[in-house]
Amino acid sequence: QVQLVESGGGLVQPGGSLRLSCAASGSIFSIYTMGWYRQAPGKQRELVATITSGTITNYANSVKGRFTISRDNAKNTVYLQMNSLQPEDTAVYYCNANLKRISGQIYNYWGQGTQVTVSS
Repeated sequence: QVQLVESGGGLVQPGGSLRLSCAASGSIFSIYTMGWYRQAPGKQRELVATITSGTITNYANSVKGRFTISRDNAKNTVYLQMNSLQPEDTAVYYCNANLKRISGQIYNYWGQGTQVTVSS
């Protein structure tokens, strides 16, 4: 089995910061791309940021300049540093990983999600 476990969500005031973490574990051979997506009530799930195994990053326009995605390959972990948070950033944030299992099969996995609430 492969599991993605997120942490770091919570309540923060506008202008504040949070750092999300997502650790992958299990029978993993290699991880290609990891990323963060978010979904607010009544909204479709949207891409926030992705990072490849070569550390090439991609960001949604709404978070460019405020969020930073990074990864630690030795720990199979991806991070999302969120600065200058605004109420519109409120959502459930989901970790995603595209990876190759030891079996040789390639899968796309999702974490359970972590709530981020930006409010005064």
